[in-house]
Amino acid sequence: MSLKLMSLVALAFVTMVAVLPSARAETPPFVFPDFCCYYNGSVVRTVTPPAAFPNEGRDNFYVVKSQPIIGIVGVAPGAIGYHGGHWKFHLVTWTVTPYPLTSEAAILGAAAAGDVTIARIPANDFLCPIQF
Repeated sequence: MSLKLMSLVALAFVTMVAVLPSARAETPPFVFPDFCCYYNGSVVRTVTPPAAFPNEGRDNFYVVKSQPIIGIVGVAPGAIGYHGGHWKFHLVTWTVTPYPLTSEAAILGAAAAGDVTIARIPANDFLCPIQF
């Protein structure tokens, strides 16, 4: 291939990339600030903005709207079974006066005691890597 032809192909490619709109994942119906959620009582933060991935979650993510940090994750980086932030969305609703929940074990204990209900909402699954 001649240098002139290679230059034309490269120019065409660069022009095409510059003109095409960038691909962007849809944002889920909630956005986190710099801190995201609790993992076993510790606060973790997001690495990137969340992107919607309906029905694709692998790890448990709970939303408890009655507290300042509403998210609680079941796994985090370094834990066995962490899949890079592919979250299964669960909405936690109180049946009693709310109290702080900061771990998956606390949520499951509250559910066993009848203090909360947990609703799995696959349409709200999302991708959002986290770190300590």
